[in-house]
Amino acid sequence: MRRDIQVNERAFSSKEVAEEVGIATPTVRKYGQILERNGYEFLKDGDRRIFVQSDIEALISLRDTDKPLDDTAKDLVRDQNERLQETSTTDVALPDTYQNLPQDPHQLREVLMVLANELAATREMNVQLTNDMSQLKLTVSRLQQDHHVISSTVGNAAQKTNAKIETLTRQQKEHYETLLEQEQQKSELLQKEIQNMREEQTREWRSQNDFNKRLEEAIEKPRDKWGGFLSLFRK
Repeated sequence: MRRDIQVNERAFSSKEVAEEVGIATPTVRKYGQILERNGYEFLKDGDRRIFVQSDIEALISLRDTDKPLDDTAKDLVRDQNERLQETSTTDVALPDTYQNLPQDPHQLREVLMVLANELAATREMNVQLTNDMSQLKLTVSRLQQDHHVISSTVGNAAQKTNAKIETLTRQQKEHYETLLEQEQQKSELLQKEIQNMREEQTREWRSQNDFNKRLEEAIEKPRDKWGGFLSLFRK
């Protein structure tokens, strides 16, 4: 079991390690498998690896190495074993709390007073934290209400805007339809006038043709030359 972990040392997930090292999450798993295959030891939560700062440094070494990954992994395993051996040979002095308590009642009373003051301060801090949490919950609740009001206002404004757009679109459509109808009426009147002009012109042409025929017939008759000629104007 690893004994080189410091107290309160931060633990990283695979995703956090990937962001920290600058590699993909599958690459983190690949490097972890290479290290374990060569004897490296990770902290585990079931089958899930838990990374600490020294593990991140090992992954960086694998990322930047120019040697085969297994060779670099073996070097890292050797460094880890040396670090674990140094940790196991270090004696940690734990003070005997009860033996170090003062024997003098006055000193003991002072120690107890200090502890009582610290306990009171801790309780006061807990009360303050509780109040802060309540205030935070109240602020969050107000923000949620404000968000609901803003959302409702935006929704109402959007509905009004859509209604105005629909009204303007309908009015514009009606205006265009009216203009189109007026243009159609003008076009019909113009067509009728053109037709009347064509009919009038046709009548004029027919009248002129009739006159020309009578004139030709009158000129061709040998007898009663002048009487035939004048008869054209009597008709």
